[in-house]
Amino acid sequence: MTTLFAFIIALGILIFFHELGHFILAKINGVGVLKFSLGFGPALLKKRIGETEYRLSLVPLGGYVKMLGEDSSNKDQEELSHIDPSRAFSHKALKVKALIVSAGPVFNFLLAVVIYMVIAWIGIPTFSSVVGSVQDDSPADRAGLLAGDRIVTIAGNPVEIWEDISILLMQSTAGESVEMLIARGENTFIIHVSPKLIQDTNLFGEVIERPMIGITRSEEIITKNFGLIGGIGYGFMQTYRIVELTGIAFWKIITGSLDVRKSLGGPILIAQVSGETFRAGMLPFFSMIAFISINLAIINLLPIPILDGGHLVLFMIEGITGRPVEGKPREIAQQIGLFLLILLMLFAFYNDILRLVTGE
Repeated sequence: MTTLFAFIIALGILIFFHELGHFILAKINGVGVLKFSLGFGPALLKKRIGETEYRLSLVPLGGYVKMLGEDSSNKDQEELSHIDPSRAFSHKALKVKALIVSAGPVFNFLLAVVIYMVIAWIGIPTFSSVVGSVQDDSPADRAGLLAGDRIVTIAGNPVEIWEDISILLMQSTAGESVEMLIARGENTFIIHVSPKLIQDTNLFGEVIERPMIGITRSEEIITKNFGLIGGIGYGFMQTYRIVELTGIAFWKIITGSLDVRKSLGGPILIAQVSGETFRAGMLPFFSMIAFISINLAIINLLPIPILDGGHLVLFMIEGITGRPVEGKPREIAQQIGLFLLILLMLFAFYNDILRLVTGE
């Protein structure tokens, strides 16, 4: 029950902010909005405020903002005949239409930025730079490092959390001496360690060589606070890092170096992760929402007809040719886009079910 509740909350937040982007930009640019719906299908709840009908619909796997003049059907005109036809989406300049369409993914990016900013302001629990254990005859052991020592600096660079150690060691050269400032009890002293290369795996499961000194972290947890300005910077930088990693993952899937069966998940996986992070606490839960929001934005920007990116491609073609893509060509493009999207969703469901069966 907790998993279902967390899934609905997470999905609701993601869908709401995406559609809110389209809605706000439509309103700002004077486009008449017929409906703002969370979910598809029959309305469970609905209320008209002004010219817009707000809906909570049965199927929670998406949402939509229906604008006046999105298509040329008479139904639209009859449903909102009291709205000035000049406020139709189709009557707006190409630049305005592109802004409205792109606002959905942009708001998903902004949601991630805001979540990461708030997390940074609250403070991020993380492991300290205290050494938990030292491997026998390792570079750290030979340099005199002991369990319980706190690493203060590496090559003159401050070490605040355990993650900093790996980052700074990656900047060193294997076999060359690295200076470390160590705190042991009330005393501080300098040691010199020569990292050695060992085989490890990165985030994508690829085998890489990494400079290591043979230590493990302690279980000491500290809270890293970023302050007002630092939190804003963290929000944007963390969002950029996730965008970069997602872009790399997409490219690796395309080139075949990353197994798409292990990388692509659908609603079942999102539900599982939602439940697990919700039980772990609000920080992990909202961090997960930020991560998915970034991925949702990127997916929506793919140049597939019926997605926001597909609409932007059609607008680009219109800008180049001077004529909108209408009639049969647009219909065929949308059918192809829908077919590709259904295939993608079916494959994601297949991966989710396979994970459940195999336990991977």
